[in-house]
Amino acid sequence: MKEIILCKYGEIALKGLNKSTFESMMMKSIRRRLKKFGDIRITKAQSTVYVEPMDESIDVDEVVDRLSKIFGIIKLCRCCVVEKTMESILNDSIEYITEDMLAARTFKVEAKRSDKLFPYKSPEICTELGAKLLNTFPHLTVDVHQPDVTVTVEVREHNAFIHAASINGAGGIPVGSSGKALLLLSGGIDSPVAGYMMAKRGAVIDAVHFEAPPYTSERAKLKVEKLAKIITDYCGDIRFHCVPFTEIQETLRDKCPEEYFTILMRRLMMEIAQRIAEKEGAQALVTGESLGQVASQTMYAMVCTDAACRIPVFRPCIGLDKTEIIEIARRIDTFETSILPYEDCCTVFTPKHPKTRPELGAVITAQSRFDWEDMINKAVENTSVKMIRLE
Repeated sequence: MKEIILCKYGEIALKGLNKSTFESMMMKSIRRRLKKFGDIRITKAQSTVYVEPMDESIDVDEVVDRLSKIFGIIKLCRCCVVEKTMESILNDSIEYITEDMLAARTFKVEAKRSDKLFPYKSPEICTELGAKLLNTFPHLTVDVHQPDVTVTVEVREHNAFIHAASINGAGGIPVGSSGKALLLLSGGIDSPVAGYMMAKRGAVIDAVHFEAPPYTSERAKLKVEKLAKIITDYCGDIRFHCVPFTEIQETLRDKCPEEYFTILMRRLMMEIAQRIAEKEGAQALVTGESLGQVASQTMYAMVCTDAACRIPVFRPCIGLDKTEIIEIARRIDTFETSILPYEDCCTVFTPKHPKTRPELGAVITAQSRFDWEDMINKAVENTSVKMIRLE
C-alpha cells in the first residue's frame, strides 16, 4: 500500500503577504535534510507539504524523525493513499490502521473534505467509516470527546489520505527567516537549549566557544563540539568558533580584584563574540543565561555585561528555572552530553565571593587596569573555525 507523509504548517499558515517566503525557506530546508535518503518527492498544497518516498528501501521511520525536527512543521501524519472514492476509503484503509485500532478501546472519525466536488460531505464520510470500523473491530466504542484513536480522512484534489495517529512537529518558523545569531556555547545544560530556542524562532545559529588549556582539556572541547553536532538536527550546519582564553583568564586572575573577575570575564567574552559576529554577519548574540541562576546572571551583573555590547543579546532561557531548561535539554537530546564531567572555562578561577550587585562605574575602573583592545584582538586573531554539519 502506498504511504505518504503529510507535514502540516504551524505558524506559517498565519503569515500574510510574505507567507510564500516562509514556505520557500521551509521547503528548502526539507529538501536539504532529506537529500541523504534518496528519491523522495516533495510537493506542497493547501498549507501542507507532501513527502512521498519513491523507493521502497527508504526507511520511513528515519524520514519522519528527521522531519519532526524541522522548524515550521507543527504536525506530521503517516498516511495511506487511496483512490478518491467512498469504496476505497471504506475498504483500502482498514489494513493500514488495523494495528492502531486493535490497541485502542475507543475511537472517533474526523473528515476534511478539501475537494468540495467529492459527492460525500464530511459528516457522511465520518458516519460511513465509523460504521465500517465498528463492524470490523467489535471491541471498539465511539468516544467523540477523548478517544484513544482519531481516524482522520482527508479528501484532497487527487487522492484521499487516511491516518490514525499524528506526530508532533518542532513548530516555530523556518531557520533562516529571522537573520543570523552567534551562540555563546559552553559545555553546560543551558546554552544548547538557548541555541535551539533561537533557531525555533528562525535564526541561523553559529557558535563561539572559549577554551582555556591546560585548565580545560581536549575532551571538554570535544564535548562542546558534540553538543553543537546534536543541535544541528534542529539548527542546521553550525560554524564553530573556538577562542583561546587561557592568557586572558590568567591576566585577569593576576591583576583583577577577585570580586570583579567574573564580570570582567563576561564583558571580554561579549566583546570578543561581537567582533566575531561582525565578521560573520550575525546580528545578535545568544546566551543561556537564566535570571538569578548564578552570580554572573543577576540583573545587576547583566546590566554591566550588556554595557559592553553594541548588538542585541538574546537570552531565551531568561525566565525559565533549571527544571524547565533540563526538560527541554532532555527532549532535544543534549542533556546527557551536557552533564559529562569535563571542565568549562567559566568555572576556572571562580572567585569565592563574586559581586552579585556590581556597579558599572566600579567595573569600568577595574577594567581600566588592562590593555583591553590588545587582549581582544589577540583572542580574535587566534580563533579557530570549524564547520559542524548536519549529516
